Amino acid sequence: MRADDHPTTGSSGPAGADGSGGPAETDTAVLRWLVAATFIVILNETVMINAIPRLMADLDVDAVAAQWLSTAFMLTMAVVIPATGWFLQRVTTRRAFAAAMGTFCAGTLLAALAPGFTVLLVARVVQATGTAVMLPLLMTTLMAVVAEHDRGRVMGNVTLAMSVAPAMGPAVAGVVLQQLSWRWIFLLVLPVAAGIAVLGLRRLVDVGEPVAGRLDVPSVVIAALGFGGLVYGLSEVGATGDRTPAYVALLVGVLGVAAFVARQRRLQREERPLLDLRTLGIRTYRLALVAMSLGFMAMLGAMILLPLHLQEQRGLSPLATGLVVMPGGVLMGLLGPTVGRLHDRLGARVLVVPGAVALTAAMAALAVLVEVGPTWSLVVAHVVLMVGLSAMFTPLFTVGLGALPMRLHSHGSSLLGTLQQVAGAMGTALAVMVMTSRAAQLVADGTAPDVAAVAGLRWAFAASALLCLVVVAVVAMLPAHVEQPEEQPQEQAGEPSGEQSGPGSPAVPGAVARG
Repeated sequence: MRADDHPTTGSSGPAGADGSGGPAETDTAVLRWLVAATFIVILNETVMINAIPRLMADLDVDAVAAQWLSTAFMLTMAVVIPATGWFLQRVTTRRAFAAAMGTFCAGTLLAALAPGFTVLLVARVVQATGTAVMLPLLMTTLMAVVAEHDRGRVMGNVTLAMSVAPAMGPAVAGVVLQQLSWRWIFLLVLPVAAGIAVLGLRRLVDVGEPVAGRLDVPSVVIAALGFGGLVYGLSEVGATGDRTPAYVALLVGVLGVAAFVARQRRLQREERPLLDLRTLGIRTYRLALVAMSLGFMAMLGAMILLPLHLQEQRGLSPLATGLVVMPGGVLMGLLGPTVGRLHDRLGARVLVVPGAVALTAAMAALAVLVEVGPTWSLVVAHVVLMVGLSAMFTPLFTVGLGALPMRLHSHGSSLLGTLQQVAGAMGTALAVMVMTSRAAQLVADGTAPDVAAVAGLRWAFAASALLCLVVVAVVAMLPAHVEQPEEQPQEQAGEPSGEQSGPGSPAVPGAVARG
């Protein structure tokens, strides 16, 4: 999306029509409805995690297959999100909202009525397609209508939808599964989503004007092959039997991602990439992107491991499992606005470095406590994990996108959303792979299955702790405060300087990619 195509509120600009320096009342209403819709659709990203043991029994599938109900959701979002930049250019805010919520509700209904695993998996893909539109719609609108000095506070509230909703998914599922079947997870969500869609359409206003754009279909296909191959390969490496297909899929994934990057670089010269990778030429954005991806990867891995352990090794009910993870999710939501205000006052680094350290400590503690700790100790470790993520996510979102010039916000939010979902999918696949591989090795050596399962969990949590150590190193390199957005990302990425506008000059139509 070009800078001149970026959604605005007309003459008011980001500061709002009231001249107060914050979003105008109409802009606030837009964000409120977008946040509500985003919360309910992202909640479904992880809602299946707690239901995996029940689904394994009801649908006669193993853990590797069942985790695809979450992995496929995230992978679909990773494939669809890059194309939403093109989609959002061509439609109004209201139409994009209607399309996203309509698709999500259709997938939710199909999931509730699914006769078997295959149809349920397809329904999850349909749900994810609608969810994929909501994420960049929310982020791009926020960057357009909120003044820079107020973004930390507003982003703290948005964190409720983007980070707390996935954390709350297992808890919500646990409450439902205590008394009802897994189908009620969708039957209860459906009227809420439909109600938000109807009320939102009645009160939502359009932000900006639609413009013409062109979708690069080969890029979408290559992205699907690349990211799909990586996640499928990782998930199948941990399965028993012949692993040749998994290694082939990994090779296809690596080659696909390399081809996607090469194609985007070529399309940048024609000023029409699906994702403008010149955003990666901005160091602050690049560091925030890596930290967000690794943090999300570790979080989703832990979120699929803990419910499996609580239900299969400790014999907890789905409700009890949900109650174990609920305090951390609730506290994460409550801390979001506070973290946002602290970011506006103190900057990012004083929050993200302690947050990354807390995240690492929590993962390391879980690697030990799953074997020797009482259940209450797992609650404490999970709370520390969620507090660490809360201290990281809001500042990283804000500092990363805030470092980009306005004309690259849509590409930056799309790339961030894409890699976040791929990282989450890889996190769940990697966690299951490490767990099942280690457990299978120990069983083959004569270890009792229950003991082997716990040992596999320990290895999986330890692998997540190692990922978090990398996060600590990355966030330590972030600047204390966001500098003025770099207006010459082409130069940093090695693009010809002739494509740039002069310093401080407005973006020229066509001077930035029209993805």
